[in-house]
Amino acid sequence: MALPDCASVARVRRAHGVRGALAVEALTDEPDAILASGRRLFQGTIDGTLWLDPATRAPRPLHVTEARPTKDGWLLTVAELTDRTEAERWHGRHLLVPVEELTPPAEDEVFTHELIGMAVIDDESAAALGDVIEVYDLPQGLLLEFRGSHGVHQLPFIDTFVVAMDREGRTLRVRLPDGLLDT
Repeated sequence: MALPDCASVARVRRAHGVRGALAVEALTDEPDAILASGRRLFQGTIDGTLWLDPATRAPRPLHVTEARPTKDGWLLTVAELTDRTEAERWHGRHLLVPVEELTPPAEDEVFTHELIGMAVIDDESAAALGDVIEVYDLPQGLLLEFRGSHGVHQLPFIDTFVVAMDREGRTLRVRLPDGLLDT
């Protein structure tokens, strides 16, 4: 069985209530559609990958029965979680959707999960600086973390620093702020 290529669309913050509801942070631009009642999601791991049942090696589908926005995220009820004890084990896990069920990104856009593993290239010298190892979705925007021969560094994912992105070639051409590699 071929496993679906999935993207993380939400991260579980905590359990909510006694019947297994989840308070989640939406990681999609379309939470109304993606997290809607009746949708199928897949269980993910804490690092955002697709969880596979150890016995069957199959992904675990989740069926949204209720979704509603709150002031700081979304409350989701899924048919497969029925009590708080089970829901508490989900803290930090990601909820995933097959990529083919999502609206494709525009030509100059990328799914956040695709940034992991992209090569970071200095725009001036064309030197390889490392690979993206993590992406943080902060209120002020995305923050890339990359590892190279100079250690681990962070760089905001904004036009000032990310000059070009080659989705097919899996590279980011960047203009580093002065002193970034010195720390």
